[in-house]
Amino acid sequence: MTQIPSIDAEALDGASRPETRGIELIDDAERHGRARDLFLIWAAPSVSILNLTIGASLILLGLEIWQAVAVIVAASLLWVLPGIIAGSGPASGTSGSVVTRAMYGILGNRLFVAVVGWFIGAVFLSLTWLASSFLGADLLRRVGISDPIWVPIGVTLVVSAVTILVAIFGHGLILRAYPYMAGALFVIFLAVAAFILPTVDWQYSAPETLSGPALWSAISIGFTILASTPLSFMNSPDIARYLPRETKPSHIAAATALGGAIPFIVFTTVGVLLATGLSEAAFATGIDVALIDLLPSWLGPVLVLGVVINTIALNAMTAYTSSMALQAIGFRLRRIPAAIIVGVVGTALTIYLVLSSSLLEAANLMLQFLVIVSGPAMAIFVVDVILRRYDYDGIDLFHDRPGGRFWYSAGWSIPGITALFVGGIVTALCLSTSVWSGPIAQALGYIDLSVPVGMLVAAVLYAGLLRTPLGKDGRP
Repeated sequence: MTQIPSIDAEALDGASRPETRGIELIDDAERHGRARDLFLIWAAPSVSILNLTIGASLILLGLEIWQAVAVIVAASLLWVLPGIIAGSGPASGTSGSVVTRAMYGILGNRLFVAVVGWFIGAVFLSLTWLASSFLGADLLRRVGISDPIWVPIGVTLVVSAVTILVAIFGHGLILRAYPYMAGALFVIFLAVAAFILPTVDWQYSAPETLSGPALWSAISIGFTILASTPLSFMNSPDIARYLPRETKPSHIAAATALGGAIPFIVFTTVGVLLATGLSEAAFATGIDVALIDLLPSWLGPVLVLGVVINTIALNAMTAYTSSMALQAIGFRLRRIPAAIIVGVVGTALTIYLVLSSSLLEAANLMLQFLVIVSGPAMAIFVVDVILRRYDYDGIDLFHDRPGGRFWYSAGWSIPGITALFVGGIVTALCLSTSVWSGPIAQALGYIDLSVPVGMLVAAVLYAGLLRTPLGKDGRP
């Protein structure tokens, strides 16, 4: 049996020093906090200009205001899923990237974490850094610093450096700082919303009224774009893992889900309203740039500051959890060097996107493709949590040799791997994007059912295979 990673006293969770603990088990004596603390931790990353951008894209799809808001509310319900799986963190005392060994096996989980964990982490690091790069570069252009290449790259490097510094200090700093960041972001974005309201066309009507398959295509594509955000947060156990073991999973789920969903609904809806007052030329120059043009001169820099704060909040959390994913894959790295590696990779991808994309194009396309992996993976995680009733023994999860509870078949869980691949294939077949539309989506008139169908197939297949001899070892 492989020895469970240990940690020294210097790794105790605090805001004033870097956290050296990674995937190591957290002793009951070191547990602290309350479930409600998670609300503001999840609210800070969700008060985002990316939500404004995605909301505006719903109008570009041809939806009316009420239709767009209905889609937003429907997609927000998916925030309950990261809430459900968050309870596996306190139950096991380790990160979600280790808990998923119960779903995919010791070796299968390494593939899962390497592909799914890193892919999701890289996409969100790059998208949010991309938003701050475009806005920061536009603000500097307005004061005469206008190099189209080096200015956005410089902004990216500065913001990413601060982000990784927060990730290095880790959970203690996140727990202490994020409530203040959430408060500042609410004030900033509500001020922005107040100045946007006079520009809203409350009588807005889509240039061409959609009906039939065209309407359902627009609704389904919008839902897929929106759903990708809550479905991507499979790192929620990492943030909750320090809570006392006896903390009720229902309280953890409620705090996580509401913290993510409420800002998601509010500010994505603001994005919808913003789009009703914009011209085609404004859309062409970019939603982020057009937004600054609508604000008084003093509020533009404040908005950019808010975008930077939000970027740091979201990406520090992503880099923090991705550093533990590197450890779970099997790399013999301490968490801090792993966080630096994650930051370097994310920064490189952001610089590439800065030089080749607009924020709206990059966000919509990457978020749609993200559900191919995040949808089935989230469905499998939720099913496993429900069937096991949060019975995740940390010692068993670290028994990574033949004979361990989660060794399964030569280190691979056939039910988990099969459900993930089949669910991903079905998701891709149902996906409808500007560069790829699966045959099922085409047959349905480009209606995108990738999220519900892909998740349902993965969930049913996984639950069914667990009840066969293939799932007998480690079965709930």
